Amino acid sequence: MTPIQDHPLRYALANELHARPFPSLDAPCGAIYLAIKRPEQAAERDRGADHTHLTQLLDRYGAQHPQPDATHWFGELGKYKLKWEQHTEFVTYTLFMPNLEDRPFDPKAFDAFPADWLTDAPGVRITSALIRVEEEPGTKVVSKLVDDWFVPESLAVSTVLDGAATIAGDFRIDAAGHMRLAVFTAKGTGRRRIGRIVQRLCEIETYKSMSMLGLARVREIDPRMGELDATLSGLMMAMTKGATDSEETLNELLATSAELESLLAQSSFRFGATGAYEAIVNQRIEVLREERLEGRQTFTEFMMRRFDPAMRTVKASERRLQTMAERAIRAGDLLRTRVDVERSAQNQKLLESMDQRADLQLRLQKTVEGLSVVAISYYAVNLVLYVTQPAAYAFGLSKLGLAAITTPIVILTVWWMVHRIREKMG
Repeated sequence: MTPIQDHPLRYALANELHARPFPSLDAPCGAIYLAIKRPEQAAERDRGADHTHLTQLLDRYGAQHPQPDATHWFGELGKYKLKWEQHTEFVTYTLFMPNLEDRPFDPKAFDAFPADWLTDAPGVRITSALIRVEEEPGTKVVSKLVDDWFVPESLAVSTVLDGAATIAGDFRIDAAGHMRLAVFTAKGTGRRRIGRIVQRLCEIETYKSMSMLGLARVREIDPRMGELDATLSGLMMAMTKGATDSEETLNELLATSAELESLLAQSSFRFGATGAYEAIVNQRIEVLREERLEGRQTFTEFMMRRFDPAMRTVKASERRLQTMAERAIRAGDLLRTRVDVERSAQNQKLLESMDQRADLQLRLQKTVEGLSVVAISYYAVNLVLYVTQPAAYAFGLSKLGLAAITTPIVILTVWWMVHRIREKMG
């Protein structure tokens, strides 16, 4: 029996669901997190440069290289464990430390990434974080520690996953240039659950930072959007009043519409990515199943107060830009219709003028034909008289009598000939 044939991508697609496993961590431990992104055109970057940068780090510790087309890698890196992931716009490095440093959030921990290796990174840092994981020493102690470690004004603290851990962070960059995140694990919390919590915190920080790039884009184009909005409103007002030349207004409107479409095309990827990243942030927080700790602000509340307004601004600007582009298209269609009507009226007047000229030309032609008959007849009569006069004298006809007889005949003959010629030419 011949076995059924598999789809060429069946195994690859099935394995993709298991390609990025969560780390398994024991408390106490620490993590050093780094996300690198190219400043421009990150989605179209050379992915090979990401692999080269990773292998340079692995070579420092004599670690095994990943496959050339790998998008993730997890393994031993000296006394650390490294988790590397390649995403659409960025790459992330997470070093897991088996022990905690004596000084909480000591910036020297980041020295695990060699300085010259960081300098040669194929991009810039979009975020970095120091994560401290330790066993929960009690609610009162946790409250004191987080008050010492974080900025109270923006501090967010909550218990997650049905009391499995307490997480804390203030979403601020400290003096060393890193975010600070703390995880206090309850007794009996499993290694995999701890790893998932740490991974979720890294993802929340990364996708929050990536989402905020949409706000930066809005601030960059907002002044020009305002200018184009004013220009568009002025052109539409001029259309309503009919105070300007329609052709000139149409050209200005088409130029405005083209610039709006260009802005929309340049910003569509960033706006789309911002929406996707925002959804990931909210989903990652939701799966943590937060519970309030001693009346403190949760991660969800922080995002609602600080993050959501920024995302609403991005969405509003995207809708505004789309609406302006649609208005410009509709106004262009209306004005183009007006221009077509005006051109049709001009063409109608031109045709009427041409008809009048043709009528005058016809009348002139008839006048010329009449004069031509007279002139030709005059010469023809003289010629006939000259030829027939000797015969007329033989029959006793005078010159005057001969002229009276031949003139009508010649005139009719000339008129008939001219008429036939005109019919053949017409």
